Amino acid sequence: MSVLQRVLRPVAFVAGAHARSEARRFVEAQRHVRQTQDELLRRLIDSSRGSQFHADHSLGTVRTYEEFVRAVPLRDCESLRPYMDQVYNGHPEALFAPGTAISMFAITSGTTGEPKHIPVTQEFMRAYRRGWNVWGVTALDAHRKTWLRKLVTLTSSCRESLSPTGIPCGAISGMLAETQKWVVKKMYPVPAATREIHDPVAKLYTALRASITHDVGMLTTANPSSLTRLAEVGQDHAERLIRDVHDGSYLPPGEVSSELRKHFHFVPHPRVARRLDGLLKQHGRLLPRHYWDLSLIGNWTGGTLGLYLPRVREFYGDVPTRDIGLLASEGRMSVPISDSTPAGVAETISNFLEFIPSEQIESPRPAVLRVHELQEGQEYFIVLTNWAGLWRYSIDDRVRCVGFFEQTPLIEFLSKGLHTSSITGEKVTEHQVVQAMHLVAKELPSLETFELQGCFGNPPFYRLRVEAIEGVDFADLARRLDEALKTINVEYESKRSTGRLGRIEPEVLHRGAFLALEAQRISERRGRGEQYKHKYLLTDLVQ
Repeated sequence: MSVLQRVLRPVAFVAGAHARSEARRFVEAQRHVRQTQDELLRRLIDSSRGSQFHADHSLGTVRTYEEFVRAVPLRDCESLRPYMDQVYNGHPEALFAPGTAISMFAITSGTTGEPKHIPVTQEFMRAYRRGWNVWGVTALDAHRKTWLRKLVTLTSSCRESLSPTGIPCGAISGMLAETQKWVVKKMYPVPAATREIHDPVAKLYTALRASITHDVGMLTTANPSSLTRLAEVGQDHAERLIRDVHDGSYLPPGEVSSELRKHFHFVPHPRVARRLDGLLKQHGRLLPRHYWDLSLIGNWTGGTLGLYLPRVREFYGDVPTRDIGLLASEGRMSVPISDSTPAGVAETISNFLEFIPSEQIESPRPAVLRVHELQEGQEYFIVLTNWAGLWRYSIDDRVRCVGFFEQTPLIEFLSKGLHTSSITGEKVTEHQVVQAMHLVAKELPSLETFELQGCFGNPPFYRLRVEAIEGVDFADLARRLDEALKTINVEYESKRSTGRLGRIEPEVLHRGAFLALEAQRISERRGRGEQYKHKYLLTDLVQ
């Protein structure tokens, strides 16, 4: 055990005891899930007293769940946006009680392309952190070799921009890391300033440069594609990395501002450099499984992201993997407590949860179930009410109930909604795709029908299917569609700029191909032609 570990051990023990007490309360709540949810709903309604939303929906008279349902209709992003825009522009009382402080706004893609700014209150931050504490302590207790070893976590900046009143806007993961307990920060070898590097290669190189000389026991990030890119950057720049380690220098590929460079200080490690050089010569490449003895990896494993896991194992070895749970800018909705499964316990302490059966999601009056009414094996869409000012908000996440923990469902993420594709977290909607094509194909009046579909690769990409039109450069059309989607969807732009998504590739079909496909699909579904609706975005992924 190192000197630092001996110094931190008693402090870490106290911090761990606190996290374990939160985990025990979490487990206890699942034994009385209906009571837990009823109490949370009352607290959420009471906490909004004095807000415009509270008055508009007469929440002061609401005493039961049935009254809540009558007072507050189901809503999507756009129907809630007028309230959220007021908060963003400096009027938190639109959604929250007077005097409520907004710590930041979490940015995520909106349905129509206009980014959402999710208000992060202190209560919302506490709830988000509590979920991570429960996840973390159960993971660490299951993998004791990670205890007091270094933790590499890849997060983004919480200060990508500022609201009109100067409040930071960005990734909530960055704010959580920034406000973490000091004893946990001591376990982070990657400097906080790394989050502010815009160049994706330089950012990953910096994270690796800072951590490769340490005994790293655990890696966490949301998207497993970030782990594959980290390994690839290390391999692509192995000789530069070894030289930096040997000399104590910092010469990253890509661009890092002089202001940020001031935050990175390294000392020479000739012995580590000689070891890395020997590993490179021995294996012919330099991968994380060669220089780290990891005990646990935490990242998403559900939906299409499970396709990345074989490549993660190739780079990192056969390391136990635990899904980090269904979490988004809007909140954490599950807490996995076991390895090797995307399923987690529904997060009923911080969110009032409702569920729409998947077969009714497009119904004008769908059935809505409470968390204790779910059935194993059935699929649902989540409806969220929580401390972020979200009220009966349909987040468009499709999940399956795979069992129960105490009285609470275990849910696994399947996909975004029927009209949303998300290969690596970009959440592209059919509305955005049609809007982007409208922008780039104005001079092509005969281009009435097309399809966009995700394809898994290295990196994954979208394929644009169009019928042949004489004189049209479809490679250029695909390039311009790609650029248009970047301007419409902030998360698509982020995944493209960091190399996690490739550019859109065209596939030119013969004239009449879509008519033939339409006839085939109508026949397969035993439907009628007048009921057929062409899909411009296909949400199933092809390999």
